[in-house]
Amino acid sequence: MDEQGAQAVTGPVLETTEARPGVLLVRLNRPRALNALNTELVEGLREVLGRIQDDSRVRAVILTGAGRGFCAGLDLKGYGEIPGAPEAGEGTTQAGMRLQQRIADLADGFRRVRAPIIAAVNGPAAGAGLSISLFCDIRIAAASATFHASYIQRGLGGCDIGVSWTLPRIVGFSRAADLLLTGGSFDADEAERIGLVSAVVPDDGLLDAALDKASAITAHSPFAVWMTKDVLWSNLEIPSFRAALDLENRNQILCSTTADHQEAVAAFLEKRPAMYTDR
Repeated sequence: MDEQGAQAVTGPVLETTEARPGVLLVRLNRPRALNALNTELVEGLREVLGRIQDDSRVRAVILTGAGRGFCAGLDLKGYGEIPGAPEAGEGTTQAGMRLQQRIADLADGFRRVRAPIIAAVNGPAAGAGLSISLFCDIRIAAASATFHASYIQRGLGGCDIGVSWTLPRIVGFSRAADLLLTGGSFDADEAERIGLVSAVVPDDGLLDAALDKASAITAHSPFAVWMTKDVLWSNLEIPSFRAALDLENRNQILCSTTADHQEAVAAFLEKRPAMYTDR
């Protein structure tokens, strides 16, 4: 990846590096604010997600936070100027909706990236930070990670930035309702118990664990990984089991027509590693 590709650093509050071949590490970099969201960070994320969504060189993405936190939610000390605000100004409600949509639209950005995204949750993930972690395909938590459904504690509805859609599908309706209505908090072990994260690892091993998970993904056919992510998310919305099967069937036939499928079969029969070309 060149300096104009996914390796470029996007501003001081968001760092991107190619941590391993095909693996992009995205680090939220406002450690003094526990990586709370401000306009610069949100716009940086939007730009990076848009830039890599169709980049075939990016095979997996790891999202983590600098310092001792993943993301503490919206920066209540000051968000900054909302992009696109009219010069003549607008009412408080109108400006609030503009800001709300700007942040919530991150959900589509995460979904459109064809490469799987791994959240390496390294500390508090609160409010919008919890929501962002739920946009990711896989979540791995450091032992010190904590999760906070804190919206309702700020006098707001507990359902925000997609959490009313993602959380029940991950942990079930009853647990999601409990967390969102009480503004509950839970630690990494509880997150693993209820299925919110797939693994809990020692703090000093978090990045290595995420990188190893990413490498396990990049070992497979790029198109097969892309289609797997696509079907998994699409079938969360599909209206019936039959429709889910139909989508799986079509994507399997698509995969079977690729040169990478033929290479995977040959490599299996010849007992050697496959050499994929994304063809």
